[in-house]
Amino acid sequence: QVQVVESGGGLVQAGGSLRLSCVASGSIFSIKAMHWYRQAPGKQRELVARITSGGSTSFADSVKGRFTISRDNARNTVYLQMSSLKPEDTGVYYCAADDHRVLYWGQGTQVTVST
Repeated sequence: QVQVVESGGGLVQAGGSLRLSCVASGSIFSIKAMHWYRQAPGKQRELVARITSGGSTSFADSVKGRFTISRDNARNTVYLQMSSLKPEDTGVYYCAADDHRVLYWGQGTQVTVST
């Protein structure tokens, strides 16, 4: 079992930045990748970014060039640095730990980008 806890959400003006954090605990040795998803009101949850245990990263087209994902293995933490935020980035951001069998979800953190 893996537990993940997100933090760092909040209200920011368009063009601003936020950094989300995701701390993993439990059977972290089993984690093969960490993902950030988001869900806007009335929309399906979508994958925003991911980082593998080998350090490979990938991003949704909508956030490329604006978001970066990184990790601190010593702190068992993954970060999502979000810059040049747009109102359409508003939503609940979820972190998920992936052991290639199950996704372990956090409770989510709200990000609101105002115009």
